Amino acid sequence: MTTTQLLATAVGPHLFWITSRAAGVAALVLSSLSVCIGLLMGGRMLKGRQPDLRVTHEALSLATLVALVVHGLTLLGDGYLNPSLGDIAVPFLSGYKTLWTSAGIVAFWGLLLLGLSYYARTRIGPQRWRKLHRFTALAWILGIAHSLGEGTDAGQAWFLAMTAIVVVPALLLLATRWLSPSATPQPRAAR
Repeated sequence: MTTTQLLATAVGPHLFWITSRAAGVAALVLSSLSVCIGLLMGGRMLKGRQPDLRVTHEALSLATLVALVVHGLTLLGDGYLNPSLGDIAVPFLSGYKTLWTSAGIVAFWGLLLLGLSYYARTRIGPQRWRKLHRFTALAWILGIAHSLGEGTDAGQAWFLAMTAIVVVPALLLLATRWLSPSATPQPRAAR
């Protein structure tokens, strides 16, 4: 047997699982980068020197959604889990690590709805849309919880290091945004 045949034989039964893992890791990286760019765009950290990062933010957000769809749908072919479409799309339906699976499903639906709401922002109203879009950070955090609680690689040093590299900067930007004095409502001046 050649090396290629050995590799194909070894990978074959696990192809869907490996693909799902890779797509999940890609989604974690892409979403974290998108959150960083979104926070830089929405914050006042670049003060006047801000390049237009909307196209980059949009591309990363859409790539995240594609990676998440691949992450979920490839599990349908996994012979070990053997999930149904409902198991990967409806929270609390799956019997496999129900809490962490459900966290991932809720995070996906949140990211999908909040991300695609960008294309309806004129109908929603720009100010209302900005307030709604802030909940994207919560969906992203729920996705991080899913990856750390359920992921096959969750306890592996390489995965924890990679997660820290992409998540910590976004968390620091988010904390800066939430804790900055301009983020808290200022009392109105007396008339």
